[in-house]
Amino acid sequence: MAAMTGFLLTHGLTIAGNPCISPDFCLDWPALSGALLAEARGEQPGRTLTHHPLSAFTIAAGTVALVADAQGDHAWIITGTHVTAALAGLLADGVALPSAGGARCAFPATWDNLLRLKNLVQEHDPDSTIFPVARGTLAHASLGIGARFTTMHWPAVEWTMAQLGLSLTANQNSIPRELVYDVDAMLAGRLDSVPFPFIGADVPEGHQGQSVEGMSHGAVLSKLTTGFHRRRIPWGFNADHQPIGGKFDAREDRLVAGCVLASYITFDLSPELTATPHADDAAAWCAAHVPATTFATVRARVTATGIAIDDQAFATLIAAVWPACQKMLARDRKYAAARAAAFTNAIGRAYFRELSIDELPGLTTSATLATMLALCEALGLAIHYVAPAFGFQKNFPFADQAELERRVAAAWAVCRAFGVSIGFHSGSGKSADNYRLCGRITGGRLEIKTSGRYTYEMGVALSRSQDAGDQRLWADWYAFTRELAAASAFGANATERAMARQFIVNALELEHRPVEVFADPDACRTALRALTPNPDHMFWFEYNFLYVLAAHGRSDKASLGDHSPAGYRQRARFYAISDEGRLRFAQGVAGYILFLAETTGLAGADACAAARHALAGYRSYAELVVEIAPPATGAAAQARSGSPEVRKSGSLG
Repeated sequence: MAAMTGFLLTHGLTIAGNPCISPDFCLDWPALSGALLAEARGEQPGRTLTHHPLSAFTIAAGTVALVADAQGDHAWIITGTHVTAALAGLLADGVALPSAGGARCAFPATWDNLLRLKNLVQEHDPDSTIFPVARGTLAHASLGIGARFTTMHWPAVEWTMAQLGLSLTANQNSIPRELVYDVDAMLAGRLDSVPFPFIGADVPEGHQGQSVEGMSHGAVLSKLTTGFHRRRIPWGFNADHQPIGGKFDAREDRLVAGCVLASYITFDLSPELTATPHADDAAAWCAAHVPATTFATVRARVTATGIAIDDQAFATLIAAVWPACQKMLARDRKYAAARAAAFTNAIGRAYFRELSIDELPGLTTSATLATMLALCEALGLAIHYVAPAFGFQKNFPFADQAELERRVAAAWAVCRAFGVSIGFHSGSGKSADNYRLCGRITGGRLEIKTSGRYTYEMGVALSRSQDAGDQRLWADWYAFTRELAAASAFGANATERAMARQFIVNALELEHRPVEVFADPDACRTALRALTPNPDHMFWFEYNFLYVLAAHGRSDKASLGDHSPAGYRQRARFYAISDEGRLRFAQGVAGYILFLAETTGLAGADACAAARHALAGYRSYAELVVEIAPPATGAAAQARSGSPEVRKSGSLG
């Protein structure tokens, strides 16, 4: 038994109530296989089994479908014409099921079986969209849909892609900052910490709670249970902000292994850039360390784009980034090797690359952008997206539209010369005019990365829900951020104190309340408690993501990012919200993606308007989920008839 499986079972943490922690989606195979055998023999299975008819797909050996029990343990049921012994060998730990209609076997939904199944699927059907792929419009245009706390947004993302026929980066998270990169390291207490200056403390890595493999696994199962895969719309998985060099050298092999299902890698050079000492004589350093032909090739390529940069500045830039680029190239080879070892065909091994340079000091100049892209080109590293620094602030519009146009146009002139799309990081919360400008200048060759907005939509959903349990969760969540803000406003750390006071003043101004509340902590708390909880209060917006894994819901810093049972029981509260809460959340998430798709020009106004009309008409969560699969006969028609199987579909989200 894997250590993570033992941890979850020991503490009563089920996949149904806490998905995507373990890489596996089956914790108790003896119990689930026993229930499946009993059901196949016509006996009472002893636990509720939910068959997902929309999940069915074919491989060379037959038909595959998903079944799950009430604990959230999943199994693959393969029905084929092979003899049972041959069928049982397709995946690991197979159990033959009695069947009058050919051989039938069940297999646990383990991580290893998922990787084996990917080969079986793509060997039989290279155009399959069950798994994330590097194909189609995703090569040059997308919206990156991240989440800073749960996986509950997935059905809304699938619904939006289905309504618009639009490929999106439907699974996106920073690793290891947001996702647990290694569950064994987590259990051993070996996760590093991430500095959060705005709270004056470090929080453990993986502060969302789910593992990268669990997130990868769950995203695939979600597409199957909702029937999205039947739409044949490619979707992507971005392993965002993959840290290159610095302290991450020691664990890069584990980072590579965990991201093997990602169809899109973002390279974050900042750890190595920070660790690289400044060269006093950059020209001499380059002469000693950079091959002369490479140096000359990059210099000529930059000049050919019409970008001016003097020799000293060019040498200084190359000396600063060369060690990081060498490590990026080595890491890329490891990503490619891991896929070559795991997968048997080209589509299964392919992935896109994004170069993130918004971590370099200051705004990204045209010279820096051209030099970095030319260097990658000279090293043979194909870049699909590049993320310059435009001066975006998370969740705030860019106020000066003329200045934004100048910056984006300058960057696009360079990117167009290299055939690269622009990735806009910190993309949430910009104005419609901001997004229209970015879409217009780039001709839609862009990606807007969003994340924090979807946590906000959960707050809106809970605050408006009529369900008593949803209201309790909302009240507790808001109180958590209120207390964190009040404590931080008088914290010892100057940055923490300044940021908290800024957030508090913004909320008070929104409610037209006096802002002179910092005479002492009691005065501040009194002023905040007088506010009616509102998801538009900035302190709630900025601190909200820290609640999901806060042990016992406490706001003291030691309780944040808690990977003990107490932290995961806190996370389970979100997965227990009502159907009304789920519907409101899905409507908020889908509505925001429609706004992004229309304003950037990735989807037409008429299509978005029709989708908004449909979205507003749903009266239950099940109505929305059932519209993810295409209209059809057979399994989809059964789903639309209101079968119990479909009412439980989308539970991974």
